[in-house]
Amino acid sequence: MNAPARGAWLRAGISRDGGPLRETEHVVWVQAGAYYADSRGFAGRTSYDGEQVRFHHDVGEPGDDTGTLASDGANLTETGTNPDGSTFREVWGRLPDDGGPCGAWRAGPVQVVRAGAHVVHVDDAGGTYLLLPGTR
Repeated sequence: MNAPARGAWLRAGISRDGGPLRETEHVVWVQAGAYYADSRGFAGRTSYDGEQVRFHHDVGEPGDDTGTLASDGANLTETGTNPDGSTFREVWGRLPDDGGPCGAWRAGPVQVVRAGAHVVHVDDAGGTYLLLPGTR
């Protein structure tokens, strides 16, 4: 499936090379149309070739992520292979309060994406997740 058109997700865990699903950090992904921002410090555009979603890193940490998304109940599961041949599986849970205002803004080396109460800001220093007060 293609990346959802809008929303905010919290990563529930990541498995590398078939290992156990673990989570050691607070990772949020926000999507608005073709634009996304990831609190790990990269943002850009998504594209879909009919099988895989590609997250083009236009801002922040260089690179591209390519994987297959699948709906798993209320969660999304992303699986793929890294450029070094290692594999990953990430499970993402939808965050509440991601309806309402939605958009993406880019100015030079900064990209900000919002879905409802959730905002991720990415620049050369990294990514920042914000939960807007008064929007819940």
